[in-house]
Amino acid sequence: MRKLLILTILLSSNIFASPVNINTADAQKIADALSGFGLKKAQAIVDYRTKNGEFKTLDDLNKVSGIGDKTIEKIKFDVLFSDAATSPVPIAPTPATK
Repeated sequence: MRKLLILTILLSSNIFASPVNINTADAQKIADALSGFGLKKAQAIVDYRTKNGEFKTLDDLNKVSGIGDKTIEKIKFDVLFSDAATSPVPIAPTPATK
């Protein structure tokens, strides 16, 4: 039973991973955060970003060697293009006072 619990924890590590900003993260952080990514594929993202500039959309990841539509579909909820703390937050208009 104990082995099963340990195995479950190890296999589910990416389930609880937080999204990663692919425009600022290093290869290790990307590999840790994205399911199915090893260091080689994560390093390809960093190399492409360094050469071509920041990613703007998920479709930009198609330009990275080894990343296709199926991979993008798997990681789309785990990829950020900017940090939440630095992203502008829309401010709701306040109701007019009389």
